[in-house]
Amino acid sequence: MNLPHLMSLASHLASHGFFSLRFTCKGLNIVHRIKAYKSVLNYLKTSGEYKLAGVFLGGRSMGSRAAASVMCHIEPDDADDFVRGLICISYPLHHPKQQHKLRDEDLFRIKDPVLFVSGSADEMCEKNLLEKVAQKMQAPNKIHWIEKASHSMAVKGRSTNDVFKEINTQILFWIQEITEMDKK
Repeated sequence: MNLPHLMSLASHLASHGFFSLRFTCKGLNIVHRIKAYKSVLNYLKTSGEYKLAGVFLGGRSMGSRAAASVMCHIEPDDADDFVRGLICISYPLHHPKQQHKLRDEDLFRIKDPVLFVSGSADEMCEKNLLEKVAQKMQAPNKIHWIEKASHSMAVKGRSTNDVFKEINTQILFWIQEITEMDKK
């Protein structure tokens, strides 16, 4: 939640009129993270405190995996356009050196737009494998590759802020594209 990258993204989105809610879960239990994500989403949807027209779910690494799971389990009765899309930063498609065991099953059940922002040298998301998965997905999707970036989005020879700027710009542009399409 307090990773410099996520704080930078939240600030960038806020400066363009998009509210970001960041939260974290202790531990690496994916089931716990999915439950927490569902609770937060339900709160945002039903709370009288916030008058949100819609949200984009997203996360970094395991957080994006949890968000994808929440997306594919949204009931048809709940399909009221509240959730507009999914943003996956460094989606962990597989464990390092275990490209034969893909974590792609949830991605195939998502129907709303998906943006992947991944490093071309991500040891947990081999480029050709994500591209094959994206082609098979029923959801409209886009992949933005950060050249030579690892899973942590580190790029040798590039400043962290420069990488953040590229990621933030791509995510904002994609959100703006989706929200403009919604208006039509």
